[in-house]
Amino acid sequence: MIRSSSFAFALALGAAALPAHAQTPHVVADIPVIGSLVQQVMGDLGQPEVLLEAGGNAHHYQLRPSQARSLQQAGLLVWVGPGLSPWLERANASRPADADTLTLLDLPQTHLRDFAASDAQAHDHDHDHEAHDHDHDHEADHGDHGHSHDGTDPHAWLDPVNGQAWLTAIAQALSRHDPQNAATYAANAERAAAKLAALDAELDARLEPARGQGFVVFHDAYGYFTDHYRLKPAIAISLGDASTPSAARLRAIREQVTAEGAACVFPEANHDPALVATVAEGTGMRQGAALDPAGSTAQPGVGLYPQMLRGMADALVDCLDR
Repeated sequence: MIRSSSFAFALALGAAALPAHAQTPHVVADIPVIGSLVQQVMGDLGQPEVLLEAGGNAHHYQLRPSQARSLQQAGLLVWVGPGLSPWLERANASRPADADTLTLLDLPQTHLRDFAASDAQAHDHDHDHEAHDHDHDHEADHGDHGHSHDGTDPHAWLDPVNGQAWLTAIAQALSRHDPQNAATYAANAERAAAKLAALDAELDARLEPARGQGFVVFHDAYGYFTDHYRLKPAIAISLGDASTPSAARLRAIREQVTAEGAACVFPEANHDPALVATVAEGTGMRQGAALDPAGSTAQPGVGLYPQMLRGMADALVDCLDR
């Protein structure tokens, strides 16, 4: 009996001397592309929950009750910010005081651009893609449900340099919750950033035939991509929040397409193709493959973000290089 008690006491002492088991945090991401970045950093240690479901609209979405409950229980929320997904702002504000949030647009290392740059550059064929401080009053926008087309463009993940910076920030956030795995998070982030840098170089060469070609997209989400890869600014049918364009805007877009001789029009996943058809009718533009900038129709996981970037480049070149 004494022997058993001594053995049990020794086991207890040994257990007490061992470090506590690392607790991988419950991580929630707003959209699939951000979930992909988080998954690259987490690796085999865990899997983030992505709120935007397949086929969802990143700008206009409603959380299911189960998602709202899961968000309340999450140790870490990684999201672009309220400029992209205002539907998440109130739910995030109601989380417990000790809940952690990583707002990617608020990071000092994030390169930001203004929507106003898109409007000004769209009327300047010889723009310098490094200059973003333009003021422009787009009269055709005034009827679009009162939306102001200025301020920060939230689609910042479409600049892969931001993606690389965010990998490091995600690793640091995860390490706050799980310091025992900090080295793994850092190594995963470094490895993923190196792969993304290689992909960036590949896409820069791939997009060479598309430079100088005019094209039309569904909504004003592609400025980071066109700036980074030195493409002409896309002519956007809808504003940056993907709101339904007014009749005045559609007329103005058709006039711009004719004036600039746009070669291709690209539908977008989860958005009305009829608007694209209306703008393209009678213009002679070729229709390219549907773009999916948020990755809302792609297979979730590590490969989603790089596949989205590569797919976008391929779609542009396949249509424009003819």
